[in-house]
Amino acid sequence: MIDLRFDERGLIPAVVQQHDTGEVLMMAWMTAETLAETLKRGETVFWSRSRSEPWHKGETSGNVQRVVEVLADCDRDTLLVRVDQQGSGACHTGARTCFQEPVS
Repeated sequence: MIDLRFDERGLIPAVVQQHDTGEVLMMAWMTAETLAETLKRGETVFWSRSRSEPWHKGETSGNVQRVVEVLADCDRDTLLVRVDQQGSGACHTGARTCFQEPVS
């Protein structure tokens, strides 16, 4: 695995994108361990900052994300996780995407 740049808390941001449409589904955090688990399982596993524990996306909802590929940006401090979203949505609200709130 390439040398990634995790922050002082041991986290790296992971932007999750639907592989075939380019739709941005969500953003979450990963540790080295959850990234390794994601690559091993072939499904996304993130780090919950509020609960201070790993969480397998879709474990309770059934809306799993099957990993197609994981890419690092040029600075190696952000990940793009290209997935095939299974189930109704990626957002904890049940929506397809977490990005739907206009700022202006």
